[in-house]
Amino acid sequence: MRDASLDFLKRLVNTPSPVGHEYRGQRVWLDYVSAFAEETSSDAYGNCVAVLNKGGSPRVMLAGHADEIALVVSYVTDEGFVHVRRMGGVDPAITRAQRVVVHTRNGPVRGVVGNVPPHLTKFEKDRKLPEIQDLFIDLGVASRKEAEKLVRIGDPITLVDEFELLRNDLAVARAFDNRVGTWAAAETLRLLRENPKRLRAEVCAVSNIMEETGLFGARQIAYSLRPDIALVVDVTHATDYPTVSKTQHGDVRVGAGPTLTHGGCNHPEVVARLETVARTRRIPLQHEAMSSTSGTDTDVIFWTRGGIPSALISLPNRYMHSPVELISLKDLNRIPDLMAAFALSLKRGETFRVKI
Repeated sequence: MRDASLDFLKRLVNTPSPVGHEYRGQRVWLDYVSAFAEETSSDAYGNCVAVLNKGGSPRVMLAGHADEIALVVSYVTDEGFVHVRRMGGVDPAITRAQRVVVHTRNGPVRGVVGNVPPHLTKFEKDRKLPEIQDLFIDLGVASRKEAEKLVRIGDPITLVDEFELLRNDLAVARAFDNRVGTWAAAETLRLLRENPKRLRAEVCAVSNIMEETGLFGARQIAYSLRPDIALVVDVTHATDYPTVSKTQHGDVRVGAGPTLTHGGCNHPEVVARLETVARTRRIPLQHEAMSSTSGTDTDVIFWTRGGIPSALISLPNRYMHSPVELISLKDLNRIPDLMAAFALSLKRGETFRVKI
């Protein structure tokens, strides 16, 4: 991965982008991609778009979601402890004893998620996993009055953990889900801008909001953009570590390439084209099967405006929705290569239809 692209990834991942409050990360994304786009824009709720070869055909949307799972201030006790609700799939069991940042209108406020030590619970016979209502944040204050000078109900909260290279090409961060998708969309635009081959399609790179709480931003932007084709980039569960059942969840390995998903919202002809392009470019792919839904923005994009031919490209990710999500940078770098080659393979006005 080139140095400038790695620096961009670090900035994206380290910039807090809690669901519903993605504007900080969106600013980072727009600043970077504007160097390769003919025009950029954002809508009322903060979905961001960067366009290349405007007026080309077909119109291709390359989408990743900008938001990360988070907590939100919901109640302050008389003693000044902050209780929370979750925004997205936060696991209370791994959130205890973590350092956090409360994002207030007056700037960041540090705190810690309280945790009762084992010395005080060892005689409890029926110890259970914590639920979200069991979590509380210690701001280092002594009263509600002090706490409310710092935070207010509705302030979002993220963990402190940031990007780190583990070794070789493996990296760890709290929020690769799904800044890797927005990174890949931006990098695809860069590759296309720098490629001397003629691009016939109009390419719209998208960094959309609020996936983690209902796929809302993708619904908004897919409706307004009216793309002819959509490629969605997200993370998927790697299953190459202890205690995970491959018979139940499939065989997905970090370092073996991105995955293509088959079935459901994934248009078979778009998937087939991606496979052809991957073979031509010698990009290794892994494969996943789905039953009813993918759990990604693809689920809502594909049925918008009567049906948009769509496909899901995923990055294998160990320990998803944790402070130590682990990915391969080589896997990630292959995704914009694949999407750029797909865009360049399109003939002017080409459409995808199921053959009957």
